[in-house]
Amino acid sequence: MCKFKKPKIPANITADERRSLMFNALSSLDLNDKLEKRENDKLSYLSWANAWAEFKAAYPSATYQVIKNPDTNLPYFTDPNVGIMVFTEVTVDNLTHSMWLPVMDAKNKAMKLTPYTYQVWDSYKKAYTEKTVQATTMFDINKTLMRCLVKNLAMFGLGLYVYAGEDIPTDNTADDGTTSTANTTKKAATRRTATKTTTTAQQKSLDKYAGIRAAVNSCISQDQLASLYYQHQNEVNGNEEVKAIFTQRKLQLQQAA
Repeated sequence: MCKFKKPKIPANITADERRSLMFNALSSLDLNDKLEKRENDKLSYLSWANAWAEFKAAYPSATYQVIKNPDTNLPYFTDPNVGIMVFTEVTVDNLTHSMWLPVMDAKNKAMKLTPYTYQVWDSYKKAYTEKTVQATTMFDINKTLMRCLVKNLAMFGLGLYVYAGEDIPTDNTADDGTTSTANTTKKAATRRTATKTTTTAQQKSLDKYAGIRAAVNSCISQDQLASLYYQHQNEVNGNEEVKAIFTQRKLQLQQAA
């Protein structure tokens, strides 16, 4: 069952103000009970079916498009050196956002049209071992397209907090504990710093109030903050932690005025 509640939209506001209200409502929507994890993967994912259901509850007229390569009429773009990329577009309320995503295997290695190998340092065997990335299939491309669509919807606010910190650089440690050749040249201090940064980002992304905090912090005026507060008045008044988030932002906006 979809749980999105459309905010009250005043009749005399501009299109940008209307979109801002909808963005705040979508970004503050708690989707934690619908997040999934792949086997042996610490990252959380929102299935395209759940994401599209929630988004259509907010925007019944929303449409999306898979971008096709004009040279091949296929839904992906290839580069023999770097891999395969897919693109989507979502349009709603006369606003279009684009998104892209590379086709990757279970270890987040870029897939290509043909198999290829790479070397990793096996810390147990104390030697380099060879790993193979299999050639991509249409099944892989289809999965990536739908994941791209979900990420595209996040540009409108839905599940945006799920992606918090994903662009922070991490080391190249593989799932099996081995390390890529390029990473072996890094100093131990750099690895410790990267690991610490990644851990901090993961902790932040697991914050159960991350979505609400993001929505509150996106308010650039006291009027926007008040509108967001009235949309969630019952939840705010019943939770001291959430109320503190609103109070902190209110003080920031008052000081900036």
